[in-house]
Amino acid sequence: MFVSKNNKKFVGIIVLHLCYAWGYMLTSKREFHVDNGGLKLTKQINSQVDIDKIKDAVTMILEAVGEDPTREGLIDTPKRVAKMYAEMFEGLHKDPKEYFETVFNEGHDEVVLVKDIPFFSMCEHHLVPFYGKAHVAYIPQGGVVAGLSKLARTVETVARRPQLQERITGTVAETLMEMLKPQGVYVVVEAEHMCMTMRGIKKPGAKTITSVAKGIFETDDVKRNEILSFIQMP
Repeated sequence: MFVSKNNKKFVGIIVLHLCYAWGYMLTSKREFHVDNGGLKLTKQINSQVDIDKIKDAVTMILEAVGEDPTREGLIDTPKRVAKMYAEMFEGLHKDPKEYFETVFNEGHDEVVLVKDIPFFSMCEHHLVPFYGKAHVAYIPQGGVVAGLSKLARTVETVARRPQLQERITGTVAETLMEMLKPQGVYVVVEAEHMCMTMRGIKKPGAKTITSVAKGIFETDDVKRNEILSFIQMP
């Protein structure tokens, strides 16, 4: 079969691109799938997480508890757990302070409250989940405010780490105080801990509430009670 020089050049370019694509897939922390004959990116895996080390560890745990990690139902479990951990612990590689690089001077000097912010986290003592909602309030200084989504993003980022509820509450409050320099910050977090539900004391439904007051909220009972009344509103 005769192949012209132009065709050879074209085929060479195609082969070069294919080699580059496969090399990229093998060296990057990304996952691909084939859809209708085409290669598509499905999801990027956090490149700062050692996926292979997690997979090895999960395999060892399965073996240690007496399971067979090669049986059908478990064969891909180490990979699934590794991907889950990369997602659940992505907050370790993010700084919530970056969310406040842009602020706005709106002249607002009364309470700003975002309540019922859902979150999921992982107890650092037993590596089982705890989940609930956070209420984040502050009173601006000089009318300086942040986008409302930044409060929710801060909660989510801080929660996506091996954590304690008390630390989530404190870190969110400290981040807002440092970056917005408001008159005060008040953070309330309520959560159910699976380490109390499925093991140990086994008390499903028990909730833990933590709060941190900064600035004006530390001394002004009226302002603090105002926030609590807002939180309790339906």
